[in-house]
Amino acid sequence: MPRLTAALLLALLAALWSLWTLEGARQGITITQGAVGDTPVTRYTDGSGGPVVVIAHGFAGSRQMMQAYALTLAQAGYTAVAFDFEGHGRNPRPMSGDVTAIEGTTQRLVDQTRAVVAASRQGDASVALLGHSMATDVLVRVAQDAPDIGPLVLLSAFSQAITPRHPQNLLLITGAWEPGLREFALQAAQMVAPAARYGEAVTTGGVTRQALLAPFVEHVAILQSRAGRAAARLWLDGFYGRDSRAAEPPTGWALLLLLAAITALAAPLARLLPQGHSAQSALPRLGRGGFAAATLIPMLTAPLLTAPIDSRVLPVLVADALALHLLVYGLIQGALLWWLRGAPGRVAPRAFAGLVIWGLGAFGLALDRYGANFWPTPDRLWIISALAVGAVPFMLADAWAALGAPLWQRILARLAVLLSLGIAVALDFEGMFFVIMILPVIVLFWLTFGLMGRFVAARAGATSAGLALGLILAWALGVSFPLFQTGV
Repeated sequence: MPRLTAALLLALLAALWSLWTLEGARQGITITQGAVGDTPVTRYTDGSGGPVVVIAHGFAGSRQMMQAYALTLAQAGYTAVAFDFEGHGRNPRPMSGDVTAIEGTTQRLVDQTRAVVAASRQGDASVALLGHSMATDVLVRVAQDAPDIGPLVLLSAFSQAITPRHPQNLLLITGAWEPGLREFALQAAQMVAPAARYGEAVTTGGVTRQALLAPFVEHVAILQSRAGRAAARLWLDGFYGRDSRAAEPPTGWALLLLLAAITALAAPLARLLPQGHSAQSALPRLGRGGFAAATLIPMLTAPLLTAPIDSRVLPVLVADALALHLLVYGLIQGALLWWLRGAPGRVAPRAFAGLVIWGLGAFGLALDRYGANFWPTPDRLWIISALAVGAVPFMLADAWAALGAPLWQRILARLAVLLSLGIAVALDFEGMFFVIMILPVIVLFWLTFGLMGRFVAARAGATSAGLALGLILAWALGVSFPLFQTGV
């Protein structure tokens, strides 16, 4: 009991410090929600009416993912305007067009961004642009032949539209752990001055550039980089002749710690549940042979059975193929576990409801406010329902296999799932390529929601935890990946 009390106190203190840090970053800033046509827009300002900076997220991102930069710039007196691209976040309009042609999907995103720029402009002043990943190419093209566009700040950039003359004022910030993009940023600076080095601003013929490395970050962590935020602010100050002051609080660490604390707090909350008859001690452990059968058979058969099936039904990239894969995997593994371990037990309603509420409520609200969009638009609800057809059997089998299993079995079982999805990608690389981008989401899901489910399963059994986790996984996938409408 003393150890549990100490862990509970530590988790509460971590949550309080995190909230204090994250809310402190918002102090003095007015945050308003609006729209430009169908495009959801968030405006950040300290009320001083400083220069406008339009901020764009990357693929599978959202406005919330860019708020660390938006808040830093707003604290420095800029007016930051972030928006959701088509198919992303809470934008109800799907992406469309030919993704392989500049005149297709890219041009639609360029037009969308230009509409946001036009609606955000203050008088005749130039508008600065800041974007991440996919958005960097869009913003470079937005600035083409647009004298009303000011400096560009590009995070993790890649764009074939960058030339020795365009853009004229450009800062490229790349994570030190992004080797390919890091080299591209330096090459973009060397278009202006062949001897340019990282961290050196160079100017030739009115074109000014700098390639900068943000230390200790990769493609996602760069969105919280304190060095990156400071560099972006100073670069804009240089263009607009400002001398701003703003702190760069450790919002990235605060967000991670808050989510970790919410995950950890699921343990003492689970202890409030009544001990179920189907909890950990009720199921026999799998021997090495049984474990091998329950992991290797679904790992190999799921991709082989689903690869020949054309499952393109949902307007979300690879979501239908993923749901089918998870369904087959879960059904096969569940049948094997029933034979090897026996039934997982009945549903405990309180445990099921508690995990769903804590996962989607506490964790989901925190993530949505401080990190990334986690709430669906109405048109995504049926997509979440369709994903649940595959996610629920999959997570039920996953919780069933993990209950009472030693750590090495739990790790190898999850690796088998990732390998199975890798086989599916290899069998249909073009059709399943975007599954690669889903893999980190699934790993993070296991580290957070999966751990919450483990606490609940140890108390109330695998069935309640598995069903709840299946619904949460369907929700997480349904809100994370872009809507895409073909044939438009």
